[in-house]
Amino acid sequence: MPLRAPDFAHFPEFCDLLADYEPGELHGSGFWGDRQPVLTTEGYRAWVEELLAEGDESLPAREGRVRCSYFWITDDDGTWVGFLALRRTLNDFLLEEGGHIGYSVRSSRRREGHATRALRDALGEAAALGLDRVLVTCDDDNAPSARTIESNGGTYEDSRNGKRRYWIRTHS
Repeated sequence: MPLRAPDFAHFPEFCDLLADYEPGELHGSGFWGDRQPVLTTEGYRAWVEELLAEGDESLPAREGRVRCSYFWITDDDGTWVGFLALRRTLNDFLLEEGGHIGYSVRSSRRREGHATRALRDALGEAAALGLDRVLVTCDDDNAPSARTIESNGGTYEDSRNGKRRYWIRTHS
């Protein structure tokens, strides 16, 4: 299974992974606004704790945020190759641009099918949460991501603010 829940045991792998990303490429990672990567073991631990808290129904949601389950995309050997976020509901911004699912694969591991497999598995996770369909978006000029979405059953609805918007029925 290419999706793995975040855990505390992978700090060296985290540093290696981040080195393979350009600024702004960390879609699905949980880095947003003022929450940026801190390359220390303490910073890594705090980041993982925040990711896990966002999916914990027993904790109050952060203001302006929706409940979100974060996953690490891994290859067949368990090597961490990317990030995926599964948002359980949509706020106004997510409905327009962000969608239910965001993902990214490190540049050195793209074009190996990781995003396609991860999105497929995320659809199963979404179905388990009771979502009948999900919105997945990509930049208008991101043809590889559009192909990934379409290969997982994405139906193009429209483009807004430079984002292609697709709806996908989950595996229910």
